[in-house]
Amino acid sequence: MPDSVLVHSPATLSNLGCGFDVFGLALAAPYDTIRIRRTAELGVRIRHLDGYNLTTDPARNVAGVAVQALLREVAEPVGFEIEITKGIKPGSGVGSSAASAVGAVVGANALLGSRFTKMQLVDFAMAGEMVASGARHADNIAPAIFGGFTVVRALEPAIDILALPAPPLWVAVVHPQIEVKTSDSRKVLPPAVPLALAVRQWANVAGLVAGFLTADYGLIGRSMDDYIVEPARLPLIPGLVEARKRALAAGAIGGGISGSGPSIFMLNKTEAVAQAVGVAMGSVFAELGIEFNTYIGAVATEGAKVVSKA
Repeated sequence: MPDSVLVHSPATLSNLGCGFDVFGLALAAPYDTIRIRRTAELGVRIRHLDGYNLTTDPARNVAGVAVQALLREVAEPVGFEIEITKGIKPGSGVGSSAASAVGAVVGANALLGSRFTKMQLVDFAMAGEMVASGARHADNIAPAIFGGFTVVRALEPAIDILALPAPPLWVAVVHPQIEVKTSDSRKVLPPAVPLALAVRQWANVAGLVAGFLTADYGLIGRSMDDYIVEPARLPLIPGLVEARKRALAAGAIGGGISGSGPSIFMLNKTEAVAQAVGVAMGSVFAELGIEFNTYIGAVATEGAKVVSKA
């Protein structure tokens, strides 16, 4: 077994409109780069090689907490040193914390002879998400591990993740430089949902899965409307309605809020359309005087992976 591995762990989209806390999609870029080494010194040590000033306390760092969860299932004494270079800006709404947690457990597992299954890795990585957001959710974790399009069917009594194929898609993501805390975005969610809205949402959930499985882009676009979560979060993201309007006019299939925001994503058939959609969405925030970043990338067919061993 190697003493050191280098892992690329992808950005992800969650919810995909109608699938709150259930659907996820892996992106080819951006991604975190994580080097993990076995050490003679026991325990977990964290180093960040980026400028985000994230904690290196393994009890509070998402990667450290995730690896500690993994180590509790390892009989022999083991030590790891983890070096993280964030390619995914924290708080951007494209699974930054999930990428670090997943990359760390995928690397640790590789150094331990790949003894854990992907379902087990989901469980370990969710411990990191608990630190980041206060909830054990897997909608970003699952695509970061499995790649492609994922459905979190259940977390209890056992983790049940469906890894499904995604048709060729390009994603345009615009990240306005405003802060939307996950805790705040969850506070605005309605405590009860009218049955009529729930029925419309269930129909879209089924339609979106069918659209992905049959590569029916029209069905994907028609099924992404969210009648429950996104309306409650609209006030948190200025420009969202106009950004979607301009994106669709530029040829986007459909989209919405990425995770809890503030990023907005749009699915597209080609890279050229995705580029045009990114420009269209960015123009809204330029007019509002809000700085923003734009990411354009294909849907990834695989999740976090070891790219080199030493």
